[in-house]
Amino acid sequence: MSEYILEMNDITKIFPGVKALDSVHFNLKAGEIHALVGENGAGKSTFIKTLTGVHQPDGGEIILDGKKVVMSDPIVAQKYGIAAIYQHAASYPDLSVAENIFIGHEFKNGPFINWSKANAEAKKLLDSVGADFSPTVSVGSLSVAQQQLVEIAKALSMNARILIMDEPTAALSRRESEDLYAIARKLRDQGTGIILISHRFEDIFGLADRVTVFRDAQYIGSWNLEEVNQQMLVHHMVGREITQLYPKKKTEVGKELLKIDHLSRTGFYRDVCLNVKAGEIVGLTGLVGAGRTEVMESVFGITKADSGDVYFEGQKITGCTPIQAMQVGLGLLPEDRQKQGLLLSWSINHNISLSVLKRCLQGIFLKSGKEYEISNDLKDLLSIKAPDTDTHTGALSGGNQQKVVVAKQLAASPKLIILDEPTKGVDVGSKAQIYEIMSDLASKGLGILMISSELPEVINMSDRVYVMSEGKVTAEFKAEGLSQDTVLAAAMPNSKE
Repeated sequence: MSEYILEMNDITKIFPGVKALDSVHFNLKAGEIHALVGENGAGKSTFIKTLTGVHQPDGGEIILDGKKVVMSDPIVAQKYGIAAIYQHAASYPDLSVAENIFIGHEFKNGPFINWSKANAEAKKLLDSVGADFSPTVSVGSLSVAQQQLVEIAKALSMNARILIMDEPTAALSRRESEDLYAIARKLRDQGTGIILISHRFEDIFGLADRVTVFRDAQYIGSWNLEEVNQQMLVHHMVGREITQLYPKKKTEVGKELLKIDHLSRTGFYRDVCLNVKAGEIVGLTGLVGAGRTEVMESVFGITKADSGDVYFEGQKITGCTPIQAMQVGLGLLPEDRQKQGLLLSWSINHNISLSVLKRCLQGIFLKSGKEYEISNDLKDLLSIKAPDTDTHTGALSGGNQQKVVVAKQLAASPKLIILDEPTKGVDVGSKAQIYEIMSDLASKGLGILMISSELPEVINMSDRVYVMSEGKVTAEFKAEGLSQDTVLAAAMPNSKE
């Protein structure tokens, strides 16, 4: 018997004009968690789609339990016991939990589905992953963390021997992440081989037994976790030394730009007060559900507050529309870049110019030359990796998509920009670039309000930090010398100001 339940040798995949995988290697043992890491565009997604039968390799071989196999399609991969859990759950929100778990392999009595058996078996699976909700509720009514549990239960229902977890904690709170860690360890101890893909070093060093690095579609190496540290992994992933992950510059803080004065919205947040000055990076953090994003949506005019006021440069803008917010100098980078920040079927060029369309019009006609001038300048400024600005944003890596959203905001020349989870799902190399962009903007007098769940970036990139818990600001700190434990204490429910 082979030492490995899975071996992928010399896997090559070529798309028109692009070698997405160049003779890469990967192996997995039963009962281990093996992390696969690399920058966006390193080939991780293509690799996983090759393993799950979505893509057919142009070279190389896949070996399961010592025998060569062909993953001709996703159904075949499922039959071999391979299941994937993605960052964005591939569920049907209007169907029940049980329906989602057993879709495609239902319990049948002749032509009819045995719903009582489906619900009973779904309940057993949910209990095994520590879920506390009914198999009859709709998946759309569940939180992101609960939907992840449904995806795990679905994988278990297919007797998965190999489980792929793609950015499983990207949208989870610290507590929810720890719960997921416990489930992953339990599955590992039961003999399941787990492939973990994550940009979060907390996931990698907190869960994995081994790690493999891809870079530029090539295999770089594999190590036991005790053989590497974060700095070594970063070097292998980006191919160069990142001497300063958080390049925060000293800036001269100017006048107050944004003031939020006792803002409240029933059921979401209450009595929120904070301010941001020119040249200042202010962090806003807290557990998922604390109300951070909801406050900023009201500031930007997406939703309406019930009471309190918002001022920009001393001018009252309470109740403004998003267009009015942009006109006074506010910009917003939303948390979900794909659903709220970009039109994925549109080019980089059209996405960037969308925020300054009037500048690109001559009468009712679009001045394509002006549009290209704006987008090309920002593409170069932000080092967006794409052949040209006619490239569709849906074809870009996550880090480059994020840069396009930033570019769209910068095109409108804001005085203050709100960044909601600016590095979510972004690789370490792109993170360093985004941090450098933030620092440069602040040094030029732009105000930045950064909402983030990642405490290292909050502490290292901010001048001041506000903490929210249960819809209320519970603390304000100077970032210098601030510890994660102090922030977490203020973020916990029932913490006091």
